[in-house]
Amino acid sequence: MLACIAFSCPNLQSMEIFTSGTSVNRITGDELSRFISEKRCLTSLKMEECCNLGGLFFSSTSLSTLWLSDLHSLSKMVFNCPHLKEVSLDFSRQENDCTDRTTIVNGLGISCPKIQNIHIASVRLSHAVVLALTASNLRILRMLSLVLGSEITDASVAAIASSYSILELLDLSGSSISDSGIGMICNVFPETLLKLLLALCSNTTSSGIQFAAAQLPRLELVDCGMTICDPNLEISNEEGNDSDLQRTPNSKLHLIYQKPIIKHSRPQLVDLNINSCRNLHSERLLLQYPNLESVHASGCQDMMVKTIQNQACYDFSAVENHFPYKRLPDGSKRVRVPYLFSPQPCDEKNCSRARKRHCAVIST
Repeated sequence: MLACIAFSCPNLQSMEIFTSGTSVNRITGDELSRFISEKRCLTSLKMEECCNLGGLFFSSTSLSTLWLSDLHSLSKMVFNCPHLKEVSLDFSRQENDCTDRTTIVNGLGISCPKIQNIHIASVRLSHAVVLALTASNLRILRMLSLVLGSEITDASVAAIASSYSILELLDLSGSSISDSGIGMICNVFPETLLKLLLALCSNTTSSGIQFAAAQLPRLELVDCGMTICDPNLEISNEEGNDSDLQRTPNSKLHLIYQKPIIKHSRPQLVDLNINSCRNLHSERLLLQYPNLESVHASGCQDMMVKTIQNQACYDFSAVENHFPYKRLPDGSKRVRVPYLFSPQPCDEKNCSRARKRHCAVIST
């Protein structure tokens, strides 16, 4: 197939190969490597179901974008692409995958000095892989996405923070970083970070997410889906189960019912993901993002979704008089809350100033 494409499209610049249904991608590593080296105009290659590649040797002076998914048991992956700017490597979830990821990322840094965006998804990502990547001296890296690596820890964050100073997007979803790691991120990237994705990071708490929202003034996107929840907790609507701490199997205290108020006037934030954050309490939620365009709340409780819809569609900052105070359920302190949570009627003149705005709340 690749030979036919090469013959028919001598000046091919971009190619995407997708699979559907029961189709199988049988392209081998040798075939793909030969194709890339011969197509001197090819700048972008995106291919799915790369499970039969075996080994790869990429040599191209034109290739700038490379996306490969479903990679499995690569014997080698060598790069000689001096103009490569974006690479996405998505590995299969099979347990018998024997690919040496450390060698791959080390080769990326040595042979592809112009890389700006890196995305690697693998359950076998580790701190050693992060160290190999940070040792590669990729000083112009702007997007770093290392997903599903449960062995990525706060030490990995420290290595990233010490090596890259201009990151605009950082995705460590599925890692084992804690609030301390979030603190390091905030200390190093306050002026550059636009998007922070920490979905499935079970060691982080609502306090860490709150801290990031407060300390990163340019933040446009926050993804904490499946983070503010306890996966071992049986969902219940009874207030009697509102205990604060529980011993987890590793004997570390874990917050079960975290009750954050997402309240920071960050006009840049346009996208908020709280998918499956089941422990959020609707009475403790206060959204103050004037330019928020979408909120992902799939898996949240119905009352939480309704609260988000009520708040996200109105700009309460347009109301001049302050909201009344209400004591939190745990009695810890009093906070200002919108009138929709208060039995007191609001003044019609002031309420009329609350501007309705468009914001999509996605809950399915």
